[in-house]
Amino acid sequence: MRSDANIAGPMTDPVPGPRAESTGADVSRETPPPMDDTPIGRAAQLAVEALGRAGEGLPRPEQTRVMVVANQKGGVGKTTTTVNLAASLALHGARVLVVDLDPQGNASTALGIDHHAEVPSIYDVLVESRPLSEVVQPVPDVEGLFCAPATIDLAGAEIELVSLVARESRLQRAIQAYEQPLDYILIDCPPSLGLLTVNALVAGQEVLIPIQCEYYALEGLGQLLRNVDLVRGHLNPTLHVSTILLTMYDGRTRLASQVADEVRSHFGDEVLRTSIPRSVRISEAPSYGQTVLTYDPGSSGALSYLEAAREIALKGVGVGYDATHAHIGAQNDPNMVEGIQ
Repeated sequence: MRSDANIAGPMTDPVPGPRAESTGADVSRETPPPMDDTPIGRAAQLAVEALGRAGEGLPRPEQTRVMVVANQKGGVGKTTTTVNLAASLALHGARVLVVDLDPQGNASTALGIDHHAEVPSIYDVLVESRPLSEVVQPVPDVEGLFCAPATIDLAGAEIELVSLVARESRLQRAIQAYEQPLDYILIDCPPSLGLLTVNALVAGQEVLIPIQCEYYALEGLGQLLRNVDLVRGHLNPTLHVSTILLTMYDGRTRLASQVADEVRSHFGDEVLRTSIPRSVRISEAPSYGQTVLTYDPGSSGALSYLEAAREIALKGVGVGYDATHAHIGAQNDPNMVEGIQ
């Protein structure tokens, strides 16, 4: 009997029925217990239910929701959350664009998008004012999912943007000019609070903060929230923290539960009920140029992201992004970015 429920995959029958072949004299031929009575059975049943719901589709937002995935603390699962939530939303029937703003280009890698130096990228959009439509690529294997890749050129964009006109709102303008219909835009930010992250915060309406269930989980979070307030006050009055997602949750440890309780008591309804478990499958998927949704659809990580995406979609019913009116009244304060940094 296999000890890993994920090996079977979503297409196999999760119900272990009686076998016709000889099993040996010392092995019972009795019908196995109901599926809910075994951990593997419960996992398989949850997989079938979640994958079934993924095919149902979800209510689509009235207007494009632009979500900024940010946390200046590294290693909290920003990129992993961005690509897997995007794939989950696309599997639910939405049209989703991932904007990779991290010079490392990990989101582009995880989505199987070519992003070597000569590829048109988000750098060209920000620094050269290239139309976003010229750099967006469809993601293989996931219908309705697209990516604006990052290349190593983006590492110099922080410096090059300083001298440009309207340096804080260049991504916002590119998104406003993008004519293809989209339900969601997810922006993967670098682990810093420089001009790239400011561009994301000005372009977005919602901030999604992944918080890992570790000892230093809330370290530096206050600074991020202060920067969100600064951007809202000076550049983007519609910006708000809409979603907190707990990542790398290990239910075997008391620490994970304590961190989760602390985050939920502090942020309340902004914290999703679904938390993302610490998972080998989630870690392995990017090395194959895939999200965990296509790498191992029946794994606990894939199911958790499907449920998290479902929560986000249902929470956002009636919440949209008006690219025309969202930033009316915002003042482009040239000293604002220096204040943030």
